[in-house]
Amino acid sequence: MTIKIFVTGGTFDKEYNELKGELFFKDTHLLEMLRLGRCKLKVDIETLMMVDSLNMTDADRKNILKNCKKAKENKILIIHGTDTMVETAKILGNSIKDKTIILTGAMIPYTFGSSDGLFNLGSSLAFVQILLPGVYISMNGKYFHCDNVKKNRQTGVFEEIK
Repeated sequence: MTIKIFVTGGTFDKEYNELKGELFFKDTHLLEMLRLGRCKLKVDIETLMMVDSLNMTDADRKNILKNCKKAKENKILIIHGTDTMVETAKILGNSIKDKTIILTGAMIPYTFGSSDGLFNLGSSLAFVQILLPGVYISMNGKYFHCDNVKKNRQTGVFEEIK
């Protein structure tokens, strides 16, 4: 079994420019993170875009949907910004019923050293292997179905819709 991983950007892959005091994108850190986690899974990584999810457009989401549909793998992990992760998950969930798709990200960039990204990546790789077909969000060791999740902006935590 091969797990397809699509990279779309988000805090997960941001870098910090000390001179300008700004976050920016250079390259994904995914290969390094998989190496550090001693991942032994067969994965196929493809970078679709490197954008902050607040800047993600309808065309970007259509591109993610198109690539998920055409992927031969039925286990897909998407690295995504947390701010609009729920919106993307719902679009995928409305169209794709025969694959297990997990969206994950980080609240703190990997390069900061205190990122939750490595833990979220590991959890998501486990969840994508065991969950039934559907679209899910995985953050902080938990998973949520795309129709029953929201990001609590006060706490910075994903939670079920009550």
